Amino acid sequence: MKRDIHFNKVAIIGVGLIGGSLAIILRERGIAKNIVGIGRGLKNLETAKKLGVVDSYTQDAREGVRDADLVVVAIPVASIAKVIKEALPCLKKGAIVTDVGSVKKNIVDEIEKILPDTIRFVGGHPIAGTENAGVEAAFPALFQNRKCIITPTKKTNKTALQKVKRLWEIAGSEVIVMDAEKHDKILAAVSHLPHVVAYGLVNTVSNIHVPEGFNRGNDFNESIIKYSAGGFKDFTRIASSPPEMWRDICLLNKDAILDVVRRFQETLKGLEEMIKDSDGEGLQKEFEKAKTVRDGLKRG
Repeated sequence: MKRDIHFNKVAIIGVGLIGGSLAIILRERGIAKNIVGIGRGLKNLETAKKLGVVDSYTQDAREGVRDADLVVVAIPVASIAKVIKEALPCLKKGAIVTDVGSVKKNIVDEIEKILPDTIRFVGGHPIAGTENAGVEAAFPALFQNRKCIITPTKKTNKTALQKVKRLWEIAGSEVIVMDAEKHDKILAAVSHLPHVVAYGLVNTVSNIHVPEGFNRGNDFNESIIKYSAGGFKDFTRIASSPPEMWRDICLLNKDAILDVVRRFQETLKGLEEMIKDSDGEGLQKEFEKAKTVRDGLKRG
């Protein structure tokens, strides 16, 4: 039987959907004796305390991580290395630091440059989430039956790695150990591209207006977005995700995202040509291929 883990003090930097959900699990499973929430938004921190997600809170990262055995950084990817560097002077010897960022190579490289051997960093990414944000959106089943990728390097402390791995297993995730660069290429295709497409699709449709000849009175030049139904709403649900988070992801994983965007453009161009040529057989083959792949996916 795997040995459970325990931390006297855990600091959660960013008590939102991911950080808040993990904090709830830490409390419910008795993994942490004390949980401190750290963040910029005072109202969100106050809510976290009121809901019992954290025991205390502070907007000062240095103060919050003091004496913490485990520090979980759950903030936009562009700020992760910066905040860890800011808190570094107050991290105690032997502390484990991990993150939940959707981009790994850039973050891991930056953090390993600044952390001394006495501080143990393990890069992580739970592949779970919703379009909602803030601690009020947090719930303990978020990570159940989801994958969590951990990206250690040659420098990663093995004991810290095992503790972080066990943490996510307790949260209900299937833990996969992977190279950071491989992680970024995979996530660019299965996560980052869909978000870019969803944002682009919403903006494309919202900018289309009904032609003048089809309008009467006050409906002149109206946007067609209000006519969208279930299919459009289901497909574009992730466009409700925090824009600043996805801005940062696109910038930090630029090369991998540009590669899959080009691939998507080529596929879309092929479909465009089939429609243009009235190639019903070609369209059906493409649609059947996609349906087979999609039907084979397990939900979750």
